[in-house]
Amino acid sequence: MLNSQHEAAIADKPISYTVKAGDTLYAIAWFSGNDYTDIARWNSLSKPYVIHPGQTLRLQAPPRVSKKQQSVNNMTGPTRLKKQEKSIDQGDSKAYCDCKPDVNKSSKPKKVTQKIIKGFPKRVDKWIWPAKGKAELANKTNQATQAGIDIYANHGSSIVAAAAGKVVYAGNALRGYGNLIIIKHTDSLLSAYAHNDRILVSERDWVKAGQEIGKMGNTGTTSVKLHFEIRYRGKSVDPIKYLPKK
Repeated sequence: MLNSQHEAAIADKPISYTVKAGDTLYAIAWFSGNDYTDIARWNSLSKPYVIHPGQTLRLQAPPRVSKKQQSVNNMTGPTRLKKQEKSIDQGDSKAYCDCKPDVNKSSKPKKVTQKIIKGFPKRVDKWIWPAKGKAELANKTNQATQAGIDIYANHGSSIVAAAAGKVVYAGNALRGYGNLIIIKHTDSLLSAYAHNDRILVSERDWVKAGQEIGKMGNTGTTSVKLHFEIRYRGKSVDPIKYLPKK
């Protein structure tokens, strides 16, 4: 997991990041406020997303090539066109399609209803508490607001999405977080739900505010709790300022 020095460097949204020993793609994405699949796509990484110390990763989308430059490239480049690469994230339209294969091979295509979620909103419509229980700052220091909050309840208590968004990570690759869920709400806002006993959603799932996403546990920690964080452009913010007053 990235150390505090790495966090500070990434929080300023640099264009690139040099991998250090112990880093994972998921940790870099979380601390830089990015979707790890975006970083993978920008750097032509494929599963299982192996990265190496000393490797430089792009943390922003490559600049677009102008039509004029494309025209020059087409005239001066090779005559053989490269096969277009498929995006890593191809699952959304398929996952939200209600269509069925036409076993009779009818010549008239049937109308299908597709529910495709396009992009992220500019702002979050509403935030709700991700769990019921006793809440306290995760770190009783002057930097407490940078560490999120801990919510204590019984083992197996319900954990819900604090706002609508897309699950960009569901796993346990980040040390110290146990079974972790990260949800992307806007291009700038991410929320994280750590120490789950069970994860009930999958990566690339779109979830609604209040939808159950996990069960409270103590993975990666010594007590049963939900550790909850919100990050804006990769920088920790005080969740209490976002969540409604109890």
